[in-house]
Amino acid sequence: MFRSIRVRAVVLTTVAALALAACSDDDSLVDDVRPAETIFAEANSLASDGDFIAAAETYDEVERLYPYSQLAKTAMIRSADSYYQAEQYEAARASAQRYLDFFPSDADAARAQYIGALSFYDQISDVGRDQGDTVRALQSLDEVIKRYPNSEFARAAKLKRDLTFDNLAGKEMTVGRFYLGQGHYIAAINRFRVVVDEYSGTSQAPEALHRLVESYLALGVVEEAQNAAAVLGHNFPGSDWYVDSYALLTGERLKATFAEESWLSRNFRKVIGGDIF
Repeated sequence: MFRSIRVRAVVLTTVAALALAACSDDDSLVDDVRPAETIFAEANSLASDGDFIAAAETYDEVERLYPYSQLAKTAMIRSADSYYQAEQYEAARASAQRYLDFFPSDADAARAQYIGALSFYDQISDVGRDQGDTVRALQSLDEVIKRYPNSEFARAAKLKRDLTFDNLAGKEMTVGRFYLGQGHYIAAINRFRVVVDEYSGTSQAPEALHRLVESYLALGVVEEAQNAAAVLGHNFPGSDWYVDSYALLTGERLKATFAEESWLSRNFRKVIGGDIF
């Protein structure tokens, strides 16, 4: 009996010793016991050194270990910013959205919303590629403007929204030019109409009007070509595209003439506002 007890004692002692050894060899099993302020300071230092991924992960540790502290709240938004700086856009959006879920009315909520928008905006590809990120960027920027209209981030979002619109218009122009070059004039006109109808405030609008002149002349729809040139000349008189349209019409012994009943006259006036002539 005594021998059995001694054997069990030896086994238990051995198991305990092995467990302690395993714990000492695996630091991941032991949580960081440093104060939140110390971990937060380390994250700040990493961010200052440009090690943004490590900084973001360290900010996340503050939130994980001290979830109800004031520093956890600040760490959450700084984590989003650090992930964004590291171009880890999905992680940046997740951190920013987590902040918005917990603190939708906080002073830094606009900043979180803006970081989420930038994570899409910075992935906008060239106009020759799919524009899914451009659409999502536009939606996210609009959300910043709608939710936080008086914030500095809303003002920055408006500027980027204008550039985003220009990118979407550029996509339509790229496709329209392709159709025009292939002689698919109706398809080209449909693309240029999108620019005139939906993106008339962008830098693409003057070319879109000129390409409509080209396309309508190619189809023999003279009145619409003349009207497109008239709208172009009135709204963008100093544009090189108007010079080109004027040359096209002159070559055909035609003039730029405004047609009241044209879809172009009605739609362009509606978008721009005021009278064309």
